[in-house]
Amino acid sequence: MSIDLSLETTRTRLHALHQSHLLQFASTLGPSALRTLLMQIESLPIERLPSMLAETEAQVSTDLTSLEPVPLVPREGPLTSEFRAAGDAMIRAGKVAAFTVAGGQGTRLGWRGPKGTYPATVVTGKPLFRVFAEQLLATERRYGIRLPWYIMTSPLNNEDTRAFFLDNNWFGRHPQDHFFLPQGLVPCVDREGRILLSSPAEVATNPDGHGGAILALERCGALQDMMRRGIEQICYFQVDNPLVRCVDPVFLGAHVHVEHSSGQMSSKCVNKRNAAEKVGVLCRSRDRETLRTVVIEYSDLPRKAAEQRDAQGELAFGAANIAVHVLSVAFAHTLASGTGARLPWHRAFKRVPHIDLSTGALVEPEKPNAYKFECFIFDALALVDRSLTMQVNRVEEFAPIKNAEGEDSPASSHRIQSDRHGQWLESVGVQVPHRTDGSVDAKIEIGALAAMESTDLRGRAFPKQVHRGQELVI
Repeated sequence: MSIDLSLETTRTRLHALHQSHLLQFASTLGPSALRTLLMQIESLPIERLPSMLAETEAQVSTDLTSLEPVPLVPREGPLTSEFRAAGDAMIRAGKVAAFTVAGGQGTRLGWRGPKGTYPATVVTGKPLFRVFAEQLLATERRYGIRLPWYIMTSPLNNEDTRAFFLDNNWFGRHPQDHFFLPQGLVPCVDREGRILLSSPAEVATNPDGHGGAILALERCGALQDMMRRGIEQICYFQVDNPLVRCVDPVFLGAHVHVEHSSGQMSSKCVNKRNAAEKVGVLCRSRDRETLRTVVIEYSDLPRKAAEQRDAQGELAFGAANIAVHVLSVAFAHTLASGTGARLPWHRAFKRVPHIDLSTGALVEPEKPNAYKFECFIFDALALVDRSLTMQVNRVEEFAPIKNAEGEDSPASSHRIQSDRHGQWLESVGVQVPHRTDGSVDAKIEIGALAAMESTDLRGRAFPKQVHRGQELVI
């Protein structure tokens, strides 16, 4: 199609949607810039904006007075062997896929590039993508399967992410078992619902949130690819946690256990460090006569609830959400296709730089001036029949790298990684030094190709002792 024909088609579409101003500067643009603008406008869900505005205007907040602690199923408990057997069977039958949300950049860490390329391990500095790839490769070898990996990128890092996998020879895995899908974007709008321009040739947009992962799976054909491969369950995790169990047979088995779950969507949690930890909390909220699992952000949880203790003296609302889920392909398809329940949109009023339509000058607002829309993956929990929450050990499974310093930083993650691997070595009789606070006083790194859990180390020969300050790689 020629630019002229595309321009007229776009102009007609925008006129019907009362957004014609997006082409106000079209006559000043060169062919390349105009083509880019037209392609961007074509890709945006502009027709959905009125319903998104109406939905978020009328949105009812969770009744915080009806919250109850969510029932927890421990990963290490009386049913662990049963769960593991069921999960093993699913993995061995090729019914499981991994899905990583990796749209972020490493800007907050001072890293130039996709966050998945950030060096995350204690001694060798393996990038996050390699950490996960080695887990998946080890899983493939253990079960004798091919395990597909779906990776959600962003428009900012999609090309760099693909190039990173190619440059690293797919980390020893089959290239065709990787599926990259870019995250969706939604326009930013002012109070009247008018879409803003960030430049004469670009619409102001923002990513559609981690809940957009479900929409991206459908839009890019990934769900159809899963069904063609016979995949039934999706192991969802975010890119910043090097200790995540990418494909956990125990979690998978619990997820489909008929007494605990409907097999639609399940979550993992760890105990909060303290009442003030800035993390979302898994709770239950009453919807008429039904209790639904929800995630309440730390800023919304009432202080009284945050500090409440149970009979054992533990935080009653201490189930910290670590953004690790399993959801069925069928449920994801229902959410994304619009044939049933779907994820709700949320909006936030933010400062968004934009072009003044009368002068063409860039405006840098001092106060919030526009709505940004996004959806959250955890909102899907309230849409399932029965949702399971599995409690796991923080040292075993959660050491995120989010901040340059302090909590959830490379330094804190490295310490937790060493603590986990030190405990693994102690479980097979190796003496490991500790600091006065109980943390391991050494840098210990055990790669997934060597062991995916402590029991994988049994029967192997190791030094009798790790020395204080030693760097050890296994």
